[in-house]
Amino acid sequence: MNYILFDDFTRDRLLPFTHTRPVADIRCGILTMRGRWETLLGKKTSTLTENYLQELYPAIMVEENMFINGGILGNETLLEKIQELPAETLLVQGEIIIAARTIKQPLSVTELLTEFKGLQTTEYQKEIIKLEHVWDIFTLNDKAIRYDYELITKNRISAEIPEGVTVTGKENLFIEQGANIYAGCIINAAAGPVYIAAGTEVLEGTLMRGPVAVCEQAVVKMGAKIYGATTIGPGCKVGGELNNVVMFANSNKAHDGYLGNAVIGEWCNLGADTNCSNLKNNYDEIKIWDEAENKSVKTGLIFCGLMMGDHSKCGINTMFNTGTVAGVSCNIFGGGFPEKYIRSFTWGGNEGVTNYNFDRAMETAGKMMARRNHQISQKEIAMYRYIYDLHQKPVVL
Repeated sequence: MNYILFDDFTRDRLLPFTHTRPVADIRCGILTMRGRWETLLGKKTSTLTENYLQELYPAIMVEENMFINGGILGNETLLEKIQELPAETLLVQGEIIIAARTIKQPLSVTELLTEFKGLQTTEYQKEIIKLEHVWDIFTLNDKAIRYDYELITKNRISAEIPEGVTVTGKENLFIEQGANIYAGCIINAAAGPVYIAAGTEVLEGTLMRGPVAVCEQAVVKMGAKIYGATTIGPGCKVGGELNNVVMFANSNKAHDGYLGNAVIGEWCNLGADTNCSNLKNNYDEIKIWDEAENKSVKTGLIFCGLMMGDHSKCGINTMFNTGTVAGVSCNIFGGGFPEKYIRSFTWGGNEGVTNYNFDRAMETAGKMMARRNHQISQKEIAMYRYIYDLHQKPVVL
């Protein structure tokens, strides 16, 4: 069977992260949503997403295809039900389309959802876990790490704990071969599983309390304090204090400063002593800016910090207010708190902002990517150009 992960109507609620990726490529847990499905399936998937992203994430279709909602956390029970679907049938739960087996070959998400209306339906009775809002990425991270940990480590043996590393709950710690954990680290895996991937470096004096995932080639700097549920994505560098943070990949928070209940995209950099509020002084419910709705929306949370899109940066000593959303490729600096919504390709801060020149933004993106031995492609530049043009219209706050 050929498997295709599709975006549904909740995609817009997951901005700014879905500006630059399908929902399936959001990281929540140790793995991305796609990574979890592909681990369960034992095979690769393709994607049906927005037209401007389709060049980077092409859909591969054959005579018969299985479409799976990319925003749903996969598991063995759900996969079994999906694989039992008869031809020309939808698997649903209420209004949520979970999967569809069909010979139809839609060319867009809109066409796909229209085509689905003519199929037979089967109701899925068991619980599903789905990304519905941008803050779900960090609120669901605890469950996702725990599930991924079991999925990845099943019937496998961890590498030995290095000398000089103190561990509580050793049965919940998995160290891949090729990980480097240095003396003086203290890991509490009794509070939740801790996964240390190959090629990582966890430097001296790190304090870590699970559930925590440190993904491939990530570096945890000396004396870092990491509380669960936190995911440090591939190639990220972190220091200071983190609490319930999801970092996608290749982003840096390498110095002191606090980050909590937050999501950081790819290729971001937080300057030294950046601090991000995640709790209002009056303990009120936090609202954040919903870009698709063009208004602030209630989160139902009293803890909610920074949401930062890909390639955004901030200068040293930057202070972010509770529930701040920064879009794609922002360059934020200056004294005081910037606005709680910083739209994509913004240059400046509290003392005034302007548009970030597109060519300069791409030049900076290319330089940062080169430091990780990546080269920005023409297809990526075209995607960023689309996002840039989209954000030239005035936003009424």
